[in-house]
Amino acid sequence: MTDFPFDRCAVLGTGLIGGSLAAALRQHAPGCTVVGFDRPHVLERAEERGLIDAKAASMGAAVDGADLVILAFPPAKIASAMEPLAPHLTEGAVVTDVASVKQAVVDQAQEVLPEHVTFVGGHPMAGAETAGVDAADPILFENAAYVLTPTDDTPSEALSNMRAVVEVVGATPVVLAPEAHDRIVARVSHLPQLLAVTLVQHAAESNDDALALAAGGFRDLTRIAESPFDLWREIFVGNQGSILDALADFTRRLQRVQRQVAMGDMDALEDDFAAAQDARARLPEEAAGLMRSVHDCTVRVPDEAGALHAISKPLADANVSVRNIELLRVRDGTGGTFRLSFRSREALHTALDVLNAAGFDAQAA
Repeated sequence: MTDFPFDRCAVLGTGLIGGSLAAALRQHAPGCTVVGFDRPHVLERAEERGLIDAKAASMGAAVDGADLVILAFPPAKIASAMEPLAPHLTEGAVVTDVASVKQAVVDQAQEVLPEHVTFVGGHPMAGAETAGVDAADPILFENAAYVLTPTDDTPSEALSNMRAVVEVVGATPVVLAPEAHDRIVARVSHLPQLLAVTLVQHAAESNDDALALAAGGFRDLTRIAESPFDLWREIFVGNQGSILDALADFTRRLQRVQRQVAMGDMDALEDDFAAAQDARARLPEEAAGLMRSVHDCTVRVPDEAGALHAISKPLADANVSVRNIELLRVRDGTGGTFRLSFRSREALHTALDVLNAAGFDAQAA
């Protein structure tokens, strides 16, 4: 990108998100020098992988002369880093972050950052199954929503320049007020996480071997229950108010469903099903959002040696990358069914064409 608005970018935190942003900027904005800061062993690995142009021994050294500063630490560390960082920031610099809770971070920035810099909150809606610098990927943000949370005082030029950053890494900018962002993510990300955990716990604690009968639908519905709590602790604290509001509203809706079932009001339940189906049909299919899309297919294979190789070889020949393979069920002498996961809907459709052309029974999951 020849007209990229920044010349020097400091990425503080070069793990999955920070490292991926650094790598994407190096790839698509080669005129911008990317300097990284992190723990020494992480920074060494970021340099080895070519994610950054240079490494800095301190936060102050990293932001020296930088006209773009990306705070890619965990949320609590982002807040604590702002005050000691403030004296080192270059006049006119734009400072942004990647925290998944925005209002508290924006408030902290307004309180401690100097007037000669502009803070524009950011939240890239992208992730991966693994974390850390070795999981960093320059295409992580392709087609992902990337929320920017300016305030009423944010200069239009700073917001425009941040839009350019978002677009150059392959994401789609979405502009929201900080409080609106927190309210929305509470409903479509934080609440679903709590519900998935509760559903699995509810089934596991039953006395009727419920988990033994749980099929693919239950597994897909509760997949995010595998998320480690360390990733969520700060979110539940930082967005407590909005999460409590979402829980209260959901509880009222669940009580309404309870009454409908108790009264045998099938007409009301049918209306709810229809409304949900209509709303879900309006979800964007191609863009990544707050929760990772699942692009899976199932493939039936015969019970014979080399069956897995037989389905993986044509995919490899077609340059289709498989993210995960899971054996769902198998019967001796008959065959089995594999679930294959792909990065995108496009890859899924290509895989379906390839596998069916190779004589397999492959269906979108």
